[in-house]
Amino acid sequence: MRTEEQVAAAPTWTPAGDGVPDLDGVGIPGLPNTEPPARSQWQLFRRRFLRHRLAVIGLVVLVALYVLCFGAKWFAPFPKGKQDLLLGPTSPSKEHWFGTDYLGRDEFTEVLYAGQVSLKIGLTVALISTAVGATVGSIAGYFGKWADQLLMRITDLFLVVPQIAILAVALKYFGQKDTVIILVLAGVFWMYMARVVRGQVLSIKEKEFVEAARAAGASNRRIILRHLLPNCIGPILVNATLAIAAAIITESTLSFLGFGIQPPDTSWGNMLSNAEGNYAINSHLLYFPGIAILLTVLCVNFFGDGLRDAFDPHAKH
Repeated sequence: MRTEEQVAAAPTWTPAGDGVPDLDGVGIPGLPNTEPPARSQWQLFRRRFLRHRLAVIGLVVLVALYVLCFGAKWFAPFPKGKQDLLLGPTSPSKEHWFGTDYLGRDEFTEVLYAGQVSLKIGLTVALISTAVGATVGSIAGYFGKWADQLLMRITDLFLVVPQIAILAVALKYFGQKDTVIILVLAGVFWMYMARVVRGQVLSIKEKEFVEAARAAGASNRRIILRHLLPNCIGPILVNATLAIAAAIITESTLSFLGFGIQPPDTSWGNMLSNAEGNYAINSHLLYFPGIAILLTVLCVNFFGDGLRDAFDPHAKH
C-alpha cells in the first residue's frame, strides 16, 4: 500500500475540454485535449461553397468566359468584323475553329466579341436591378404602413405588365443601343428583388439586435444599411445571379425577334437571329452562339445554387 505522501504526490485525472482525461493539465500524447477553434463566417461560407462541385465548376467557367470575351483582342485569331466574301460560310476547320459566316468572318472571333455585349448586359442589369430592388424592398419592409402599401402596389403593377411587349415598344421608341437595353431590362427586373428583400426585412426588423440599435439612437438609414441589408446578403446575391441569366436570355430573345442589338454591334442573340434563315445548311452558325448562351445560363444557375447553400445557416459545417 502507498503512503499518504505517495498518494498526495500522485497525478490527478481531470477532464479536458473534449472529455479526454488529462494528467495535471498535460494532455495524453496522441490524443486531443482541446476543442477545435471556432470557424469564422467566411470560413464556413467557403467550406460550404467549395463542397458544391457544380457551383465551383460554374464559377470557373464563368470566369473563363469573361476573360476570353473581354480579352478578345488578345485571344481572337482574327480582327473583329474582318470579311472574306470569296470564302463565304464554311464549316469548322483547323484555321476557323467555329467556321465562318455569310460574310466570311471568323465565327469564333465574332462569338467572343458578341459575348462582350451579352455578358455586359447581363452583369449590368443584375447590378442595377439589385440595387433598385434592394432599396425599394428594404424601405417597404422597414417602414411598413403606407410606404409598404404604396411601394408594393407599384411593384405589383410592374409585375402584371407583359414584359416582352413593353420592352419591344420601349426599345423601338428610345433606340436599340446596349445602354438603352440595359436600362429598360433593369426597369422590369427590379420587382423580384424588391419582394425578396421586403420579406427578409419584415422577418429581421423585430430581432433583438435591431431593437438594440434603435434604442441606442441609430438612425433609420444606419439600421437599414448596417444591420438589415447585411443580414439579407444571401438571398440578395442568389437572386442577383439569377438576374444575370434572365437578362442574357431576355436580351437574346429580343435580338432574335429583331428588337435588340442592331448591326454593326453584335450579341449572341443577334447572331442567332442572323443565322436563323439558313440553319439547315449552315447549322454551325446557330450552334455556337446558342451553346454560349446555354453554357453561361447553366453556370450562372449552378453558381447561384452554390451561393444559396453556402449562405444557408442550417447547412452542415
